[in-house]
Amino acid sequence: MQMIQNGYTGMSLLVDLNKDRLFTVGTIALALAGGAWLGSLLG
Repeated sequence: MQMIQNGYTGMSLLVDLNKDRLFTVGTIALALAGGAWLGSLLG
């Protein structure tokens, strides 16, 4: 149980440290998907 808790704490720390990168990648992916959707409507 202690190992699971330590692993969760480590994963939480990694997410906290990389939150801005994850947000940036998510925003770019959303923009690309929106552009593809809009292109399919206009094309």
